[in-house]
Amino acid sequence: MKKILFTATILLVSNVMIAQSEVTQEELREHIEFLSSDKNAGRFPGTKANKRVVKYIIKSFKKAGIEAYGKSYKQEFQAKIRVKKGEAPKPEATTWNVIGYIEGNDPVLKDEFIILGAHYDHLGMGGPSSKSDHEGIHNGADDNASGTAALLEIGERIAANKHLLKRSVLLLAFGAEEQGLLGSKNFTENPVVPLSQVKLMVNMDMVGRLNNENHVYMGGAGTFPGGVELMKNLGEPLGLTVFAHPGSIGGSDHVSFYKKDISVMGIHTGGHPQYHTTEDTVDLINFPGQEKVCNYIYSALMKVATTDYKMEFIRQD
Repeated sequence: MKKILFTATILLVSNVMIAQSEVTQEELREHIEFLSSDKNAGRFPGTKANKRVVKYIIKSFKKAGIEAYGKSYKQEFQAKIRVKKGEAPKPEATTWNVIGYIEGNDPVLKDEFIILGAHYDHLGMGGPSSKSDHEGIHNGADDNASGTAALLEIGERIAANKHLLKRSVLLLAFGAEEQGLLGSKNFTENPVVPLSQVKLMVNMDMVGRLNNENHVYMGGAGTFPGGVELMKNLGEPLGLTVFAHPGSIGGSDHVSFYKKDISVMGIHTGGHPQYHTTEDTVDLINFPGQEKVCNYIYSALMKVATTDYKMEFIRQD
């Protein structure tokens, strides 16, 4: 009888890749180094780097066995580019959201969706949102290569454990967030699933700089039943101190979903002086900390997606 050899990373069975079951610092680093590289020049909408990053995300989804929802992973849209006051308007840029799909197994609950999202774009060489006093590549390692890397790693871990899912999961990599949440606005105006079936949207924006006190911050934890208590309790086994605000919805892509009466959480590890500057680089990422944050977010998502956890929208305005 032939022995079947396998590792804890990737199985190759009948030429089919099976997803890795754990988040690893090595893959987080690989993703962030690619996304925030000088070659990708700040991941600005409408550029060759934008297309390169989209291909990378799709390739990562495929490698993990994460399917497209429908015929394509890509949702194309036109992004209006911000300009400085008094500057002539720029042409709209073609960019994309990237959508991955992991189907749930419950005959009823699989028609409900949990969305895990992160924006992959950044500021390019700067522009009106830059806080640098000079032009240069805004690599955006924390903002938001960290969130995109987390999306890929957590998505891979979900795919490896998809047999546990009751609800279905959509993985959304948003384009043009820095131009005014345009990717998430486009998705909520042109959803691939009815928004009434989306029960929770979890957004990751700047999750790579966990501090020495292990602080994790989030807004919107009170937009679904028991959210604040759930998020605080899940942090304790990982040694995280969780600041779970019931409201404080914030200014990233989850806002677009909240405006559609969908429960949300926007998760981050805090601000820093390198935000929106040329100094937000990979050498400042706390990879052991990010691994911990990814496992925390995975635990929260699976708590909702693998059970009949009661979900309903609670407005916090």
